[in-house]
Amino acid sequence: MTGRKKDSGKTAPDESLWQRLEQPAAAPRTSLTLERIGAVAVRIADAEGFAAVTMRRLATELGVAPMAAYRHVSGKDDLWALMAERVAAEMRIPDEVTEWREVLRAFGLLTRDMMLRHPWVGQLPTHLFVLTPGRLAIAERQLAALDGLGLDEDAMMVAFRTVSAFAHGAAQSEVAVREWTESAGWSSGAETRLGLAPQMMYLMGTGRYPTYQRYGLRATRKDDATWAFETGLDCVLDGIAARLGI
Repeated sequence: MTGRKKDSGKTAPDESLWQRLEQPAAAPRTSLTLERIGAVAVRIADAEGFAAVTMRRLATELGVAPMAAYRHVSGKDDLWALMAERVAAEMRIPDEVTEWREVLRAFGLLTRDMMLRHPWVGQLPTHLFVLTPGRLAIAERQLAALDGLGLDEDAMMVAFRTVSAFAHGAAQSEVAVREWTESAGWSSGAETRLGLAPQMMYLMGTGRYPTYQRYGLRATRKDDATWAFETGLDCVLDGIAARLGI
């Protein structure tokens, strides 16, 4: 990223992308805005995957020359950050939800829903996914719900990050399994198990995995991803409550 020179000769950082986004625009000569750029980039990624989002493709979809897009975003980092900010806006917890456990639980469920709608989110560079106004607002909402419960700031952040780690990890695993089964041409759990039957029959036949075999024969929620996620999330919240005494 380039900088601009001050009179002192030192290099000052460029104006923040978020500062530019929040500044009121004065009679723009074009409909090309940061909001529109982010929306179109998300639409491309949803339809064709993260790799399809390039500055050239974006310019084509926007109906502008590539250099026109570069006047608004300096490159992929800015573009990815706008995409992260766009999907973060979908994760608003209702104002009437205030109890800490319900706030963190709602955050976990919204995270899963968002990642299933936008499976490319797991490919975003971590620093760009976290440091956006929308993402910081999400963190602020969780921390504010934990404030006043007798926890210090470190414990509050651990509680928030633990729920976030579970939600992102479990949702990303669900997305990966979904993409793998779709690529194999399987459209249901039953089809997947049928496709894997030769390998599974051999492995179970060795007698080395009796507990897993019992799971395969007796479990009734193998294909209920929502139940599995919500049960895991509740276990995490139970652990936070017990460990921190809240």
